Amino acid sequence: MGAPSSRAVALGAAFLLLLVALPSAFLYLTSSAAPAAASRAALLNLKPFSARCPPAAANPPPLRVFMYDLPPRFHVAMMTADAANATAGGGSFPAWPPSAGGIRRQHSVEYWMMASLQDWGGGGGVGSERREAVRVRDPEAAEAFFVPFFSSLSFNVHGRNMTDPETEADRLLQVELMDILWKSKYWQRSAGRDHVIPMHHPNAFRFLRNMVNASILIVADFGRYTKELASLRKDVVAPYVHVVGSFIDDDPPDPFEARHTLLFFRGRTVRKDEGKIRAKLAKILKGKDGVRFENSFATGDGIKISTEGMRSSKFCLHPAGDTPSSCRLFDAIVSHCVPVIVSSRIELPFEDEIDYTEFSIFFSVEEALRPDYLLSQLRQIPKKKWVDMWLKLKNVSHHYEFQYPPKKGDAVNMIWRQVRHKIPAVNLAIHRNRRLKIPDWWG
Repeated sequence: MGAPSSRAVALGAAFLLLLVALPSAFLYLTSSAAPAAASRAALLNLKPFSARCPPAAANPPPLRVFMYDLPPRFHVAMMTADAANATAGGGSFPAWPPSAGGIRRQHSVEYWMMASLQDWGGGGGVGSERREAVRVRDPEAAEAFFVPFFSSLSFNVHGRNMTDPETEADRLLQVELMDILWKSKYWQRSAGRDHVIPMHHPNAFRFLRNMVNASILIVADFGRYTKELASLRKDVVAPYVHVVGSFIDDDPPDPFEARHTLLFFRGRTVRKDEGKIRAKLAKILKGKDGVRFENSFATGDGIKISTEGMRSSKFCLHPAGDTPSSCRLFDAIVSHCVPVIVSSRIELPFEDEIDYTEFSIFFSVEEALRPDYLLSQLRQIPKKKWVDMWLKLKNVSHHYEFQYPPKKGDAVNMIWRQVRHKIPAVNLAIHRNRRLKIPDWWG
């Protein structure tokens, strides 16, 4: 037989190549979708990098706080004379005097913060499990530094108004305090960033407050602070100390029917700034069915009437005062009276942990001044929803209690927890400031 032609050889080679290639092509075509799907699944199942980091401690140890040892004239000596003869919790720290009520008590957050750092429980002893902060004697071991200057009380004690010559005593205390702080190496080390300074009254520390604008300020709101001085980023909004008594035995068979008044307000109607809305609301609401709208001052008898009014009302009106907030909101909370908040620029305490919409009603100023709108909205709220809000108020009211010794989850512990939340940003600012050649170069 003759040798095959070149054409036949070429056709045979092509046929063999086709036989080899077809199975591979089939396998590729049938399986190409699977790797793509697998790749997408793999990408979707990737865990974030942070998931590989150890979880944060469920119960972190108390914040370690160094408290400056200031002379009594900066704090307890400003309390009334009977405070020197009464002690809190059986210790040597003076009790808050019952005679110092009203405006002085409302802004006494500074006192309760200082009291919480007294050595009633020790750094790890009895009661320390209830504490969000403990005092350390070694400043090198501290995470934060507390400045026990009763700036709110100083404003209220030294002079009856801002033009009174006696306010000079308040100014001199601030000057002396700043001299102490400037000489402290711990203030110098952080430029005061890790220092905690209560300024709860809107006029507290008014002479030299710009000199502490880097510190963690404890404020009621931001109504009289510039953005350069105070902000939510670094400061803590603290509740007022309520002046009405807490409603302990609020357990009627039908709480909705037990409260006969729809809406209650009792307070001063002539205010400045945002508080001007009070006089406007008085014209709209006074005399309306189901409404008690009364003008009064925070005297002993007035507080008793307010206590009774809040406890017998479904809703308590909270318009702005001279600043966006007022003590009335916290009186309502401990009275389990659903707050009706009318304030455009209010900031609320502990809002990263507490959702106020679960137990409060909010109206803009424009909505509240619309004739009959506010009352019609309140009347449309179903009984079940109101009862749910009332129950929530009962569950959260302990977060607004100031007491000595402090208890787990109470107001002063919540404040210290908020301070703890600020510390990482404080440390970031301190560490960056040490190495930056051009401060705040991004601005």
